[in-house]
Amino acid sequence: MDVKRFKKLFDRTADNVNTVIHGKDDVVRLSLTAMIANGHILFEDVPGVGKSVLARALAQSMKADTARVQCTPDMLPGDITGSNIIDTTDRTMKFVFKEGPVFTNVLLVDEINRATPKTQSALLEAMAERNVSSDGVSRRLPEPFLVLATQNPVELAGTFPLPEAQLDRFLFKLKMGYPDAAAELKVMDGNTRALEVEGLEPVTTTREINEMQGLATEVDVSAPVKTYIIELVNGTREDPALTLGASPRASIALAKASRVMAAADGRVHVYPEDVKVLLRPVLGHRMMLTPDATLRGETIDDVIDRVVGHVQPPASPALRTGRPGEIDEEPSGNGARTKQRRRRTRTGAR
Repeated sequence: MDVKRFKKLFDRTADNVNTVIHGKDDVVRLSLTAMIANGHILFEDVPGVGKSVLARALAQSMKADTARVQCTPDMLPGDITGSNIIDTTDRTMKFVFKEGPVFTNVLLVDEINRATPKTQSALLEAMAERNVSSDGVSRRLPEPFLVLATQNPVELAGTFPLPEAQLDRFLFKLKMGYPDAAAELKVMDGNTRALEVEGLEPVTTTREINEMQGLATEVDVSAPVKTYIIELVNGTREDPALTLGASPRASIALAKASRVMAAADGRVHVYPEDVKVLLRPVLGHRMMLTPDATLRGETIDDVIDRVVGHVQPPASPALRTGRPGEIDEEPSGNGARTKQRRRRTRTGAR
């Protein structure tokens, strides 16, 4: 596996998912980035915008297993992780472990904030440790493993909001959002007789995804880019509009996701632009505004823009060499459309 093959597989998988998720290329590519970075995603969005289809499309594109959990207040931890049951098939009574839905590659957890804190903690522990322990026996979860958790921002009655310490464990927080008119027309036409996703064919394998995960860890993050990440994260801790800044886990998340973004662009070095693209999905759910800032109408996006404006980024490698090269353009949307590359005949500051 090299970066050229990485880019080819990444683009092929994203394009395949985009055949059933219309008009949301930025979300699709970020979701794939999270899987390869060994992270998880929290969607805070209204129902019916395609989150379940996204989970199925990702799984089917890589011939992986998928499962779905609808959280309710009476759900127990064992309903997700699995539990021991009495087996009487061979005329003896013995306990055997029955795996829960968490033993899959892509797990959709609908309305995670409707589950009790005890059940939420069991799921988040499995997400972090990537194994499930029962009666002193530890069982490893399949690889790759991606959790797409959702919570409805509208109906909050009877819910148990995730505390900040648990939100911090999600690599990204994203929104699908409503499609535009042209995309919604494609969705309507494509799902008239049956769901489009049911006919989706695999274009890669879980083994190749695992290889991509390994290659992403080898992508170089230079000392200046590492310093840039640290300064950005530290900037959130010093901003007066925040009562809670980003944790060191945010620095780790930015470095891991930036490596995947660089490899998906066919590069073995992370550029500052990769970090900038990921700031909102990585940092947005890890910070908390002060009451005064909320009353003033400030938003997390305002804070991120302010921090970015205060921290000087290092020059990209192509700029430092002074030679003509390919410069990445910063995407828009969820902070996430994969960077469009364009050639310049001469380099210079952006």
